Amino acid sequence: MYIGLSGGIGSGKSTVAKILSELGAVVIDADAIAKEVLETGQVGYENVIHNFGDSVLDPTGNIDRKKLAELVFQDETKLAKLESIVHPAVVSRVTQIRESLPDSAIVVYDTPLLIEKGLQDQFDTVLIVLADLESRRERLLSRGLLLKDIDARIANQATDEQRKAVADVLIVNDGTMQELKENVTNVWQQLSA
Repeated sequence: MYIGLSGGIGSGKSTVAKILSELGAVVIDADAIAKEVLETGQVGYENVIHNFGDSVLDPTGNIDRKKLAELVFQDETKLAKLESIVHPAVVSRVTQIRESLPDSAIVVYDTPLLIEKGLQDQFDTVLIVLADLESRRERLLSRGLLLKDIDARIANQATDEQRKAVADVLIVNDGTMQELKENVTNVWQQLSA
């Protein structure tokens, strides 16, 4: 079974992915792969330097993802350019991982851009995590993000209405961690039955 997992930034999608992994799912993290394809020596790294210059590098010569994010989330053209570099490399890597897994595996593809990239039809089930906007902002502020950057990222993502429209399963993450674990466990039991 191939499950698409998504939700807006700060919704708790990564926490849901972690719980699903603990329950037995094989989780493929699109963000982790996106970081991997931008590491020194990868083609994504070279393309980012070519298109955005040395200003996005940290003192050790690695891509400073925070600087890069600040640059692209303020400019739709730059964001589209970055996505055209990263997305094909991520798709290729995900395909490699999936092909290496047994057919019996329940695979969860954890991606923030499932709807934005029109990926929903690739999955047997689409699982969407929702949380109210204020909770999302608070979580992201506690991670050290600036409110203007949070709002820019949210503005570049699908709306909750768009997410609901493609969801097979909704998990609302406005309660306690225990409530979230119970909800995810119930969903897992249904999906793995």
